[in-house]
Amino acid sequence: MNPPMLPITNPSASSAMVATTSLTANAATMLIQEHHDETARLLIDGRAVDTKPFLPRASSYTSTGTPVNGSSFYQQRRRRIASDTSLASLTTGGGSRSEYVAHAASETYLLTRLGFKLLRYLGVGYRWITRFLALGCYALLLMPGFIQVGYYYFFSSRVRRGIVYGDQPRNRLDLYLPKNSDGPKPVVAFVTGGAWIIGYKAWGSLLGQQLSERDIIVACIDYRNFPQGTISDMVNDASLGVSFVCNNIAEYGGDPNRIYLMGQSAGAHIAACTLLEQAIKECGEGGSTSWSVAQIKAYFGLSGGYNLFNLIDHFHSRGLYRSIFLSIMEGEQSLHQYSPEVTVQDPNIKTAVSRLPPIILFHGTADYSIPADASKSFAETLQRVGVKAESIMYEGRTHTDVFLHDPMRGGRDDMFEDLVAMIHANDPEALAKDAVAPPRKRLVPEFMLKLARAVSPF
Repeated sequence: MNPPMLPITNPSASSAMVATTSLTANAATMLIQEHHDETARLLIDGRAVDTKPFLPRASSYTSTGTPVNGSSFYQQRRRRIASDTSLASLTTGGGSRSEYVAHAASETYLLTRLGFKLLRYLGVGYRWITRFLALGCYALLLMPGFIQVGYYYFFSSRVRRGIVYGDQPRNRLDLYLPKNSDGPKPVVAFVTGGAWIIGYKAWGSLLGQQLSERDIIVACIDYRNFPQGTISDMVNDASLGVSFVCNNIAEYGGDPNRIYLMGQSAGAHIAACTLLEQAIKECGEGGSTSWSVAQIKAYFGLSGGYNLFNLIDHFHSRGLYRSIFLSIMEGEQSLHQYSPEVTVQDPNIKTAVSRLPPIILFHGTADYSIPADASKSFAETLQRVGVKAESIMYEGRTHTDVFLHDPMRGGRDDMFEDLVAMIHANDPEALAKDAVAPPRKRLVPEFMLKLARAVSPF
């Protein structure tokens, strides 16, 4: 039976506010990441944005993410400059600490100024003002943890920031390397969340730091956000990032035979679409591939949503309005293609589905951003079509608990320990080290974590 068709409504004033807010947030992030990029300057200045129109397109699983040969001189020059910069950071570790602090301060000032300018221009209503204030309180309460994680991100010699993996804006990734280099390490290619609008590679810095302390390399993959790109662009970017990891991670001490793909929230959806699209592409005719699903030992989905038909109304009620969401997903006709839970049931791609690696889905039962049933239903569907899959639920944990609050709490974190145990399952020596690993330090006092949980707008 075909999925039900959903009406596309006209954007409301609040929808327009969401779109413009996402535009400014992405513009600021792009300016920080690639200040030399003309596209970023156009976005920041508030001038016209050159994005592809949201026109209906035929359902197709052919990937367009492979860089095109014969690109313009400007693209080649920009790629060469960015690559040289990345290589310099690998060898020198960047500038002095005072320069890093000054750079971070200027970025913070820019983001704050743009945010207040946007609010003043829009004259937003009560609902979004209260959400903005809640977000400010939330960030303030978690600031002790953010400062420590940010310091590690900018100053640790074990973090390789901004490595170029493609020609498009935001085609960058960060690598988190273990302290010791005694043999090849397992690798997690991680796609961060952010509601398809505010995703950024640095959001994975806490996970990257903590996994690297357990001798696991983490590659946090950045990707274009809406409105700079739509879902097909995000999937293409993620695929290019995974390709870079699969083909180059050995140079950084990683084991190419132990690569895991992981995503969180919207990143879990993007990563699942990437994996499934790659499997379908491998079963097609005449398509070249730069990586294979056979290189991925397992997929870990954290608090993700995998059936867009079941989530569109839920997202609408929480402020990600239907008109904006359908624009992100390239229209109503694309919901089937970008709903992995629906797609895997198509008998025409049975061979491709059989290629999928084991899939483990983590979710908190008190998650109100994406309900836990999203992971349960996807795991059950995968099992019915012959894929090895399971869902692991964490009682009473919210969307932010499993990814942010629990890691900042220190001590034992069930989701983190489960993840590490699966990655080290066939490595007795690593398991022995895990058993005696010191408890992680607390980053934020408990009362501040509880207050943050209470005011969280997520």
